Amino acid sequence: MNQQNSRCSIVVIGANGGTGLQLVKMALQRNHDVTAIVRNPARLKMHHPNLTIVQGDILQPETYRVSLVNKNVVISAIGTRSTAATTLYSRGSENILKSMQDTGVTRAFFISASGLEVNPSFNFLMRMATKHLLQRILRNMYDDLERMEAIVKRSDLDWTIMRPPRLTNAEVTGRYRFSVNRYLDHGMVISRADLSHFILENIYNSDIYQSTVEVAY
Repeated sequence: MNQQNSRCSIVVIGANGGTGLQLVKMALQRNHDVTAIVRNPARLKMHHPNLTIVQGDILQPETYRVSLVNKNVVISAIGTRSTAATTLYSRGSENILKSMQDTGVTRAFFISASGLEVNPSFNFLMRMATKHLLQRILRNMYDDLERMEAIVKRSDLDWTIMRPPRLTNAEVTGRYRFSVNRYLDHGMVISRADLSHFILENIYNSDIYQSTVEVAY
């Protein structure tokens, strides 16, 4: 069987979020075994024979480390709606990487954001909006995402950093563009469902190991 289409054991951290929930649903539809790590299990109102829900805190790795044993891939879909200063992404990714090393998991995805940098393919107004509006409003989150990316890039594990643009709740299409370690021309929007689709389609794609990927329509 093609490894890309074979059943695997997936850990989704932050499974209650918009993208995390899409990842869990889609992975279960593909008959994968899914471990969903959430701070509040009561909020994840899902039941499936292939789903295990674990109460865990990304900042307290002892609450979820054992759940990584014998898993194939860890997907970090953590996020915060606050615009205050945060270390959630950087400390969280550090904890994930250490827990992966402790349990022998080598494959991981970390979701970042394309807005960390100004895409030169955007028109003048979009470049200015990214630099003077988006990056200012989300300054604290972006600062920590940059710290997160730096931590991940120092790891020798098989990581992929995903940099999606504006995320929507539209349905999955399976039709999108992506770029590896470069800007995606005019990449402005993608649904959480299609972002999840890309991740699940590329779990074992070694071409994107230790790489940063932008994906958009």
